[in-house]
Amino acid sequence: MSRSLVALILLLVVIVGGLFLLSGRATERPTTQVEKAVSLGNLQ
Repeated sequence: MSRSLVALILLLVVIVGGLFLLSGRATERPTTQVEKAVSLGNLQ
């Protein structure tokens, strides 16, 4: 095999592996409710 073909195959393997790694890291986090005190002057 030529060097360019080996380099292309290696590049494809790295890209596919990176996509697989990134897809496994995409985890959904539960939403958290934040309660903040608001003074009455800000409500008008």
